[in-house]
Amino acid sequence: MTNTRTALAASLALTLAALATGAQAADAAKPATEKCYGVAKAGQNDCAAGAGTSCAGTSSVDYQGDAWTLVEKGTCTRIKTPKGYGSLTPKEKK
Repeated sequence: MTNTRTALAASLALTLAALATGAQAADAAKPATEKCYGVAKAGQNDCAAGAGTSCAGTSSVDYQGDAWTLVEKGTCTRIKTPKGYGSLTPKEKK
């Protein structure tokens, strides 16, 4: 009986360790991201859509300069929209 419990405990410990290692590998595989302002379509921002808005999905116009979305790190300023390129900081309203 003791051998069975020991084997079960060892098996459980190995399973938990494998799950933890798998979760860490999945996190490492995700690309780094950064906030990119002025590239989201209306209602598709991740957060920060200016005064009077609560957060995600609240931008009121396409490419709103003070609304951001997460993009792969290093790509923001290369994203071209009809209103110009993406920005790492909020854009001033024109």
